[in-house]
Amino acid sequence: MNHLLRSIAPIAEAGWKLLDQEARERLTVALAARKLVEFSGPMGWDHSATNLGRTDAVSESPHEGVATARRRVLPLVELRSDFSLTRDELRDAERGAEDIDLGPLDEAAHRIACAENVAVFHGFKPADIVGITEASTQSSIALSDDFDAYPGHVAKAVELLRRRGIGGPYGLALGPDGYTGVIETTEHGGYLVFDHLGKILDGPIVWAPGVQGAVVLSLRGGDFLFDSGQDLSVGYEGHDADTVQLYLEESFSFRVVTPEAAITLTA
Repeated sequence: MNHLLRSIAPIAEAGWKLLDQEARERLTVALAARKLVEFSGPMGWDHSATNLGRTDAVSESPHEGVATARRRVLPLVELRSDFSLTRDELRDAERGAEDIDLGPLDEAAHRIACAENVAVFHGFKPADIVGITEASTQSSIALSDDFDAYPGHVAKAVELLRRRGIGGPYGLALGPDGYTGVIETTEHGGYLVFDHLGKILDGPIVWAPGVQGAVVLSLRGGDFLFDSGQDLSVGYEGHDADTVQLYLEESFSFRVVTPEAAITLTA
């Protein structure tokens, strides 16, 4: 038995298979950061910290004539999003029903995906996570209200990255409003803004719930590191006569290795 306690839940194997599949489909769409940064793992629930390869000097020593240093690590943060499903719906799923109400799972998946995106792109100070926009040493670029102007903004960001020796391909994380505006906009001459951006970047344009404005970043590798302990999983909390209490949970650390490898586009 592991900490997810799935083996003691009143859910049959077919029910767990459905929940895992549905959670995966919903999370894959919304987990923007993982599409743009370097993902390592998962390394398991018991993996607690990322080695930073550095030390801090300790002023005192346990014995005269012996130098002392302490290894620096970045602790993993745990994210958890609770939800409940009715036992009637779960029983119907086991009978083969295809119209199961999984609205609470949808909401939980969206919440935890947003939390991960915010931590990676904008940081989470209580867990010592410095986000990409916080760490960036590049000057930000103001976004126009006119989506026709987005190719110019992104082209400027790509050019600034190249001037600093940051190679491509490049990716673009767009907050929901910006993403909707881009996919709905056609430039003069009938060329889609989305397609134009893709040619400039030579990389993906990602819908990123939780992100404010947009971020252009290099995808060359080694600049933005996401270490996964336990990857997102569905766990069991408890149940009563009517409902089963479940949760989505993960553990991870994130660090920016090359602060100049991203540019923030501010709304």
